[in-house]
Amino acid sequence: MFGPRGGTAAPNRKARRQVKPAHLPDPSFCNNAVLRRATRQMGQLYDDVLAPCGLRGPQFGLMVQSRFMQEPTMREMAQALVMDLSALGHSLKPLVRDGLVELVADPRDRRAKRVTLTRLGGEKLDEAMRLWRVAQDRFEAAFGVERAAELRATLAFVASPEFSEAFLGSTN
Repeated sequence: MFGPRGGTAAPNRKARRQVKPAHLPDPSFCNNAVLRRATRQMGQLYDDVLAPCGLRGPQFGLMVQSRFMQEPTMREMAQALVMDLSALGHSLKPLVRDGLVELVADPRDRRAKRVTLTRLGGEKLDEAMRLWRVAQDRFEAAFGVERAAELRATLAFVASPEFSEAFLGSTN
């Protein structure tokens, strides 16, 4: 290629060479970055399997949690899911809109709302459970049953109050 004065143009060095700034860590070394990437990947894979029932992974998780905890208050559910109360309320809105979940005043404390599955929600959850089982089986086939159990145990610890206390108490 010729430059404006008839000679060859100098190659664009910036385009060919990407310089890694010395002050930035390798993203594959950051625990948070790796966990977030893995979470996005798993979310996409499970969402694809759950798609035929019309639910996404987070919606399925909320419905499972509601059934498992047997109509928890929103505060109880938010704590169990390590979520902010307002984020939980936002996440429940589509399920309420679609008639799958109801927020019912707690009879002992009218200010608290309980998360309850509707009859339609229970049916939808049963349908989704069959699809979830497919995703779960695929994960364990690809990752290994024992490794999957170890991973769940490790991630449950990372999500625990004990880990949070240890992390926050750390001086390093």
